[in-house]
Amino acid sequence: MPKLWRSIRARLLVLLLSLLSLAMGLISHKIYSDSSHEVEELFDAQLAQTSRVLMGLVRHELSAESRHDLQTALDEALLLKNSNRDLDGLLGHHYESKLAFQMLDDNGELVFQSASAPKGLLSEMIAQLGLTLPDNGLTQSERLTRLAKYLVGYHTLTLDQHRWRVFVLHNSLDHHWVLVGEREDVRGELSDKIAQRSLQPLLIGLPILALLLWLAVGWGLQPLQRMAEAIKARAPDNLSPLLFGPLPHELEPMGSALNRLLMQVNQLLDQEKRFIADAAHELRTPLAVLRIHAQNALEAPDPDDRNEALRQLGGGVERATRVVAQLLTLARLDPNVVQLAMRELDLLDFVRNELAELIPLALDREQELSLHAAEHADYHLLADGPSLGTLLQNLISNAVQYTPPGGSIQVLLEDEPDALTVRIQDSGPGVPQAQRAKLFERFFRLGTGQGAGLGLSIVRRVVELHRGSISLNDSPLGGLEVAVRLPKTRTPVR
Repeated sequence: MPKLWRSIRARLLVLLLSLLSLAMGLISHKIYSDSSHEVEELFDAQLAQTSRVLMGLVRHELSAESRHDLQTALDEALLLKNSNRDLDGLLGHHYESKLAFQMLDDNGELVFQSASAPKGLLSEMIAQLGLTLPDNGLTQSERLTRLAKYLVGYHTLTLDQHRWRVFVLHNSLDHHWVLVGEREDVRGELSDKIAQRSLQPLLIGLPILALLLWLAVGWGLQPLQRMAEAIKARAPDNLSPLLFGPLPHELEPMGSALNRLLMQVNQLLDQEKRFIADAAHELRTPLAVLRIHAQNALEAPDPDDRNEALRQLGGGVERATRVVAQLLTLARLDPNVVQLAMRELDLLDFVRNELAELIPLALDREQELSLHAAEHADYHLLADGPSLGTLLQNLISNAVQYTPPGGSIQVLLEDEPDALTVRIQDSGPGVPQAQRAKLFERFFRLGTGQGAGLGLSIVRRVVELHRGSISLNDSPLGGLEVAVRLPKTRTPVR
């Protein structure tokens, strides 16, 4: 994109000035067209009026002397123009040479005419109109009278390389003819002058208007400029909400979105810091134990002691690996970054497959692991398979770990109209009511278990992502019951 179009002000100004210029052009064209039309109407009316005045003034016969005096007076305008004596335009006007009239008698003979009148105007008009005088023994007056209906009125002719607008009037009593005309360039000059004078204010005002638009657009964009300056002035480590002051309605969503983004980034950084702190806290002890076991193995003089130290070292490595895996799982299930792959699944088949993988853990401790569910119930729901598998693995692994050898663990599925409930019951020692709430805290371990204390934290995170609920109750088997309720249809947490 060109640099010019990357500026909102430039784009607005180009668009506004283009539209304004187009509008002014259309208005100017309309003014010019209307002015030309009105000028045409005015001149046509003057031609007709002049013809009728002349016809009324010379209804009687003129003597040769009167005709001569009248023609002399009419020729004075041309003499003045040619002599350049009327420099101030007090005795005439230069347009007089572009206006003409003729008075003809009934035979078409010239009675008098203006100095600028072209010669043979009536005969030239007849020729250009494609008319012919009838020749059937009629007099000249009668022949011209026969053509009167074609000649009377307005006509546009080409005479002496100029276009003329001519009005013809015929007296039905004495059969005199009056022809009044004017050159069309007179009308064109007047229309052009009107258009120029109409366009001059527009042409002069357009740059001024462009400057005013520039200032107005700049003033209108000041809140956006202030917002940009406030963002630029913010330090990189300052994630507190931006304070812009009163914003226009169009910028309020942007300001809210920026502050919401800053809040989310701040939360992510806090979670990252907390994760690093938790990981450092939890891994400090296992790493110290690993160092001690490794040192004991190196310094043990007896092979049995060395093997025992190595065995302890392997157990420590396994525990550290489990802690790291659970920390990574907890970080992956963060509600702000997780992307759930929701799909429809059959919870009964899904639980069966998970239990099949976990049965070896129970068999290793001689425990009984069973599943109880109504076969004909509807166990379909929308859920994220991997995270749901993590939930089941953590709950059943905890039950296996805290249930004594020879005990029993059972998983129950219950179908409700809008949700499914998974219950994991064990025959272990159980958890006192006062300590159950602490089980969901990170790194809280009950008794001498070898876990990292993150299992139920992970479970609660998965339940939150599915907008379900979890509760801890007394198990009918004597130990602890964990009940997880999952809605069948839901919108995942974002």
